[in-house]
Amino acid sequence: MTSLDAAGCRDLVRAGVIEGGMIPKVEACLESLRAGVRKIHMIDGRLRHSLLLEIYTDHGIGTELVLGPSTGD
Repeated sequence: MTSLDAAGCRDLVRAGVIEGGMIPKVEACLESLRAGVRKIHMIDGRLRHSLLLEIYTDHGIGTELVLGPSTGD
């Protein structure tokens, strides 16, 4: 699983790595973190069983977003 903190997300937006339609999704996640949500998992819902793979596997398939400093993979 990949993990990012809020500052890392903002850096990726500024660098153009996160772009287009992902920007409003990331902004909504960051707003949720500021409102008190402890962690968010962004996954590709088009992939079959993506939610189950994220929750029940050690590696996961999405990206975990947290407010504070990330811990890496």
